Amino acid sequence: MTATTAVETARTHGRRIRPAAIGYACAGLPLSLVGIVYVLAVLYVGGLLSLTLLGLPLLAAGLRGARFLGRVHARMVRALLGEPVEAPAPPQPVPGVMRWIRSGLSDATAWRCMLYLMLRLPVDVLGFAATVGVPVLGVWSVVWALISRPGLLPGGAAVLGGLLVLAVVPAAVRGLLNVHRLLARTLLGPSAAQQRVRTLEWARSTALTEGARTLRQVERDLHDGTQAQLVAIAITLSLTADALDDEDRSADRTRTLVARARTQTDAAIAELRRLIDGISPAALDLGLVDALPQLTAQAGVPVTLRTNVPERPDPVIERVAYFCVAELLTNIAKHSGANRASLDADLVGDLLRIRVRDDGKGGARIGAGSGLLGLRERLAAVDGTLALDSPPSGPTTAVIELPVRI
Repeated sequence: MTATTAVETARTHGRRIRPAAIGYACAGLPLSLVGIVYVLAVLYVGGLLSLTLLGLPLLAAGLRGARFLGRVHARMVRALLGEPVEAPAPPQPVPGVMRWIRSGLSDATAWRCMLYLMLRLPVDVLGFAATVGVPVLGVWSVVWALISRPGLLPGGAAVLGGLLVLAVVPAAVRGLLNVHRLLARTLLGPSAAQQRVRTLEWARSTALTEGARTLRQVERDLHDGTQAQLVAIAITLSLTADALDDEDRSADRTRTLVARARTQTDAAIAELRRLIDGISPAALDLGLVDALPQLTAQAGVPVTLRTNVPERPDPVIERVAYFCVAELLTNIAKHSGANRASLDADLVGDLLRIRVRDDGKGGARIGAGSGLLGLRERLAAVDGTLALDSPPSGPTTAVIELPVRI
């Protein structure tokens, strides 16, 4: 899960408590008791018998079981808390008993699952208290104050105290559920190294796919566009030669054919220039800062440009940033209905940050057919990110961040 997605998820969960999350908090205590008993049993039996032939195999088997419990808990967190936690993958099959034991004992994912099962207990105790105990106490205080005899208990203070207790329950439950989400993300989801490997594999696949798609597009453009225009030029020149050989043809006919050939030649040159610019924009020869004014001048709406990039990024980074900005400006012109836009490019430490904002109708979403999904995939190939803020009433703000160096 990306940082942007995590922030959006946290904001969503901070505003409301899902009914399923209440059930998760209530059922969490018995589940955590089962988990802590399992962990203590595995550690006790494995440690007690570690000097025998049975200790290490039992400990390895217990760690494999912790992996299974981690997958179960991850599914529960996804289903009941709405947290997109990826379940731990099953362990890779290892041939041989000794290798199987060694692999099980060195399984970092299994040990993280064991730690998760241990840390759940205190959180579940507090969660059960906040979900069940505190509300019962608040209701009991209010009811007792209302039915008690005068002088036995200060009724007004008890009612007020009970209502205050009930008022803090939602915030307490939200906080504890967020702790559950944090534990699940940290210990059940992929580790930083695993996430890095998966991101790199996805970026490599995206780059290869993008490269193959670009080559196919260039091939089609050359075949259907430039090649056809060059064939037309050849035919026109052939007709011109025939007209020159035929004394009956007038000079006007010859001039017309030559003019047509010149027009077709200009069109073919323009098409080749477009194809070359799509592969490696000539505007980037002097750097991204000098190329951005040309992009903003060609946008369909007036764009206010501000740049503060004293250091030139790597050429690959500049190329990705150029095409991403071009895609964002194209989306603004086609879909936003905006009257004005702004583009800010800054160098923040080792990051190139580009912020594109428009005053349009908003409602843009990544993956909604606007090309933003492909833009995010292009950025992922160079460890870049895309953050989008586009409420239904507008405005829309897109922030691109890329490393200055690969």
